[in-house]
Amino acid sequence: MEFAELIKTPRVDNVVLHRPFYPAVEGTLCLTGHHLILSSRQDNTEELWLLHSNIDAIDKRFVGSLGTIIIKCKDFRIIQLDIPGMEECLNIASSIENPSC
Repeated sequence: MEFAELIKTPRVDNVVLHRPFYPAVEGTLCLTGHHLILSSRQDNTEELWLLHSNIDAIDKRFVGSLGTIIIKCKDFRIIQLDIPGMEECLNIASSIENPSC
């Protein structure tokens, strides 16, 4: 079975990326069979490309209709994604957890 078959929601708009020491970035989150990609249409912002194999742990939190996924990486980075919609957040979290394990 290919990892791409495990992805329930391949794309979500209006996702906010929070990282320590960096400003928040709003953009589109895309999941592929090997990467988690966050891209913003704003100037002077970098894209986030994260290999699924680099993910160590995932924590999910919900406040109202906003879901938050906290990703702890094997290289000690901590990435927080604020995803609008509880269903999209759960689908993204399970899609990230499956190939990462």
